[in-house]
Amino acid sequence: MNTRKWPKPGLYGAGAGAVALAIIGFSWGGWATGAKAKQMALERAKIEVVAALVPICIDQSANDPQLAEKISLLKSANSYDRSDMVMKIGWATMRGAADPNSQVARACVEKLAAVF
Repeated sequence: MNTRKWPKPGLYGAGAGAVALAIIGFSWGGWATGAKAKQMALERAKIEVVAALVPICIDQSANDPQLAEKISLLKSANSYDRSDMVMKIGWATMRGAADPNSQVARACVEKLAAVF
């Protein structure tokens, strides 16, 4: 009885299967390393924070006494200058913050363009 021949092919098959499973899992299966998952969570958190702050920007613009003049200036400005204008006006500066948020300003301009 020769039992020493069967473990070798079985171990090779198990190793090749493990490598194939890892490649398929990380490529198409949606698996992620801890660092990649953390990066994805941070990016998603930034998007959600901006989405939560845009209504505040819209509200600050609606409460501005010179809204009509500033909206006409925004409409006449180039599209790439509009977010800078919203930051200079102060609509993208949240209460308690010293500086405006550029991502909020960009999203706010998109919402304002849809409204006005």
